[in-house]
This record gives sequence, structure tokens and C-alpha cells, in this order.
Amino acid sequence: MRSLSDALHPARRWMVVLGLAEFAVLFGAFHLAVWIRFWGDDALAAQAFGAVMPRALVFTSVQVLAMAALGMYVMYTREGVRGYMVRGLVAFAVGGLALVMLQYLIPGKTIGRGVMAMALALGWLAVIGLRWLALHVVRAELIKRRVLVLGTGRRAKQLDARMRRRAERRTFQVVGYIPMKGDTPEVEEAQWIENGRSLVDIVEDLDIDEIVTAPDEQRGALPLEALMQCRLRGVEITDMAQFFENESGRVNLTLVRPSWVVFAEGFDAGSTRAATKRGFDLIMASLLLLLASPLMLLTALAIVLESGPRAPILYRQQRVGLAGRTFNVLKFRSMRTDAEADGKARWASSDDDRVTRVGKVIRKLRIDEIPQVWNVLEGSMSFVGPRPERPEFVRELAEKIPYFSLREAVKPGITGWAQIRYAYGASVEDAREKLSYDLYYVKNHSLVFDLMILLQTCEVVIFGKGAR
Repeated sequence: MRSLSDALHPARRWMVVLGLAEFAVLFGAFHLAVWIRFWGDDALAAQAFGAVMPRALVFTSVQVLAMAALGMYVMYTREGVRGYMVRGLVAFAVGGLALVMLQYLIPGKTIGRGVMAMALALGWLAVIGLRWLALHVVRAELIKRRVLVLGTGRRAKQLDARMRRRAERRTFQVVGYIPMKGDTPEVEEAQWIENGRSLVDIVEDLDIDEIVTAPDEQRGALPLEALMQCRLRGVEITDMAQFFENESGRVNLTLVRPSWVVFAEGFDAGSTRAATKRGFDLIMASLLLLLASPLMLLTALAIVLESGPRAPILYRQQRVGLAGRTFNVLKFRSMRTDAEADGKARWASSDDDRVTRVGKVIRKLRIDEIPQVWNVLEGSMSFVGPRPERPEFVRELAEKIPYFSLREAVKPGITGWAQIRYAYGASVEDAREKLSYDLYYVKNHSLVFDLMILLQTCEVVIFGKGAR
């Protein structure tokens, strides 16, 4: 357990305040929903389902518990507003189902579908608004995770340099660095922590939440007994590679070793995750196909008008999928029919002269990708996953980039973490950068993560980011 003084930690007080504020706004959202549903007529509301107050308390309590179960009250989170939006949607869906079940278990305590639907919608909007305020208006250094780094040498300097960007320090602050045996100092001495005291004392005095191990000499350099004591006090112990991954949303390829794949947490390929991912794919692909059908017909008509009735509307191209198996991907044709008349595969590039006028529009808006829903429905692709590459490029990249084949551990996707975080790649170096994001997805993919990626994909499509 942490020391008693931790109960007074400003971040913990802030999380309690946030929880109470959200309880209040959810309570108010329920009353507002009742007011809207019955036009402010209290007598009519009482006649419809009885006293409002106890039902408001039940609604609010269930939703707060659902949000807690979905990790929305983890004290130090690396998610932004988008992550909260997705977790909130899932939490409110779970809470709504729980309320429906409670109404059958407790007869006479019904809420009403109209009131419940409005209360859920209003409550979700209010909670997301509060979270936005917490992240962008109230947040200060005192509510960030306090991080201590063990090491002042090359590896610690690398971590310091890579995490300099403000966006990558939005959830933590580095309190200082402790020199380790075998280090050749490269971190500025002004950032060092005097290590004459025990590590446990330093952690308690500086109120440290996380220790990152980054010594140059890996063998015998770490104070394992002291780290164990810190761990038992609730301090998170993280190695440099994992810390970089957690904070940047990508894998640092220079730090990856074969043992990382063998021993690291994640890489969920179990039957439960496979079933939920397949169910998610079928639902989202069917929904997109239904909603996009008119747009697909207009796109097909535009291609015919530009290229003539004999030119193909769709094109099929061989790509590499799960476990290295090849399949034919479907897309709306956005290039001239003679784009690769010589049979040689080429990277796409900015202002590619092979792209047609219609092609420029549909590539910018990502409409050319929509026919891939057929690939998702047949099972060769997933809705979310790494971008499927051509076999020629895969062979080239696998020879030049270590661990490139690891991205084949999951099905390729219509959209993905790398696609929304990095511009369309057109070189080996671009592929290397995108791989760092793809490996992060392969290691950490989950239903909530997939939903968050879809939410950000909508933003990318609307503002045309990364399209080529």
C-alpha cells in the first residue's frame, strides 16, 4: 500500500471531485430528461412512473458504476477526449442494458424508454463536456503522473529527447533522473536526483507514481530489492521501451528485441478476441454498405462518365493478409487503366499523374476504399487493422525492416492506427515509421481501441488528413 499521505495527493482529490461532479450532472441529466419528456408537468411525470428522485439516484448510480467498470476513473490515463467518448459510449450502453434488466427484476420501478434514452444521451454529452474541461482547462502539472527515471546515460538521454514534445508529455512529468552504475552521463546534471538516500525514501519524498528503468548497463545495475519495495507500495515499474510505447502510441523499433515479442503483454490472439473482432467487422461492414450504397452508385457513375462505359469501375489487386496469405482487394478505380502497363509495381506519390480527376476526389475523401467492405464480409480483411500491402512491397520491406512480418499477425484493415496517425507512406522510411504504429496496434488491439480508431477515422475523412 502507498503511504497515508497519498490519500491527500492532489490528483486523487481531483479524481474524487470529478466523480462527484459527474454524479451531479448525471443526476441533473435525468431530471432534465423527465422535464423534456413531460413538458415540465411534475404531476404528469408522477402519474406516468412515480417519484422521480429515487429513479434518478438509481440511474446515476448505475451509470457511474458502469463508467468505473470501463476504466473511466483510472487516476492517470493516457487517453484524450476521443478515448473518453468511446469508453463513455460503451459504458452508457452497458449501463442502459443494466437499467433495463433492473426494471424487470424490480417491478413497479420502471423509468420509461423515452426518459431513459434522453437521459443517456444528455448524460453522455455532459460527461464528455466535463472530461474536455478537465483535460484542456483544469489540467495542470499537479494532476499528471510523477515519473522518476533510473539512468542518466545514453538510453535515458534518448528517452528524454524522444519525449520532449508537449503532446507526448500531456499525462506525465519527469521529476528527475537517478544515476546508475555503468552510465556515461549524458542527461543534464541539473535534472539529476541526489541518490544518497534509499530509492524508497526518494519515491515517498517526491510522491513518485511511476519509475522508468533506463540504465545503459542492463546487468546488475538495477536495485531490484528497492524496486520490489516500491512496487509493493503501488508504484508502477516500467522499462524504457514500454514507457515509450505507452506515451507515444507506437513501438520504438530501435528498442525491440525478440524477447519483447515472447514476453511482452498483449498480442491477444485468443478465441474470445477473435469472435468479438469478427462480430464487430460484420456489424460495421454491413452498416457501412447500407449507408454508403447511394454514394457508391454515384461514384460508379462518375467513373463511367469520365472513362467511358468499357473502362472498369472497380479494380482488383493482390495484397498480403493474415499470416502472409494473399487475397484480391477491391477498390474503386482511381488511376488510369494503363497506370502500370509495364507490369512494374510503383509506390503512390503526391500529385501522382496516374490518378484520374474523379480519382483525386475519391482518394481525398477515402471513397475509393469503400468496396473493401466486401473483403471484410468474406473474411479476408478486418474493418480495423494494418494497411494491406502488395506482395512485391512486402518482400522488399521485410528484407529492409526488422519485424515487418509481425503486422501479419492480424488481418489487414480498411482503416487502422497507422493510417490515421501517419500520412500515406511512399518510401521504405515511411513504411518503417508506419510499422511502429502497426505493431502498437497488433500488440494492443481491443474492441474499445477499434472504436476509438473509427472515431478518429471520421475526423481524418472529414478534414482530408493523410490522403493521397
